[in-house]
Amino acid sequence: MTWDILPGREQEYFEFVVREFVPGMQRLGIQPTEAWYTTFGRRPQILTGGVTADLQTMRSALASPDWQALRDRLGEYVANFEWKIIRPTGGFQM
Repeated sequence: MTWDILPGREQEYFEFVVREFVPGMQRLGIQPTEAWYTTFGRRPQILTGGVTADLQTMRSALASPDWQALRDRLGEYVANFEWKIIRPTGGFQM
């Protein structure tokens, strides 16, 4: 997943991610694996990922009303949200 934090919302964003977004992902069965913060260049400010036990679990989680609610709340703090499902290989993927 990638996104940019809205200017002036940084503190609220980080509080939301720690208190709601990550725990919400975990409740859905998505285990966070990494988070990257871009400090220089013309790339998304945040790149983060998560894994599930299998593809069906991921699809079910991302189709759930709880995921939609998390995305809606995240949208209060970020712009340019994008996501995709990829097969994990055990290392950094581009």
